Order: sequence, then structure tokens, then C-alpha cells
Amino acid sequence: MDDLAARLRALAEELADAALDRLVQASEAVREGGDPDPALLAEERRLTRARRAVERAAALVEAGPGRADGGAD
Repeated sequence: MDDLAARLRALAEELADAALDRLVQASEAVREGGDPDPALLAEERRLTRARRAVERAAALVEAGPGRADGGAD
């Protein structure tokens, strides 16, 4: 289970990197005097939601038996 949780954490990091890349791309348009691409911003939001979901899944896997709440008290 530890290996699975680690893989989920690594996937969450990849998703975070991809979301940040979309924000950088959108900010470049603003720096050039334009407007950010709405599609890039929407993709960033989807990637961020996916990252949060994967992080929740990793927390559930790490919680172990009897802690299905992800460790939150």
C-alpha cells in the first residue's frame, strides 16, 4: 500500500506541474498585452481538481484500516 500511495503522490505532483504550466502559458499572454486563453485557465482548473482528488486518494490509501476518513480528526 505504501508503494501505491507513493505513486499517487507522484501523480499529484505531475498534475500540479501541468497546472502550473497552464498558468504560466496564460500569464505570458497577459504580459504581452493580451488576455489569458480561457481554455488554458479551464484546463488549469480541471488539472487542479484532479490533483486534489488524487491527493485525497493517496491520503485514504495511507490511512490504513479503520481510518477511512483519510486521517482527519
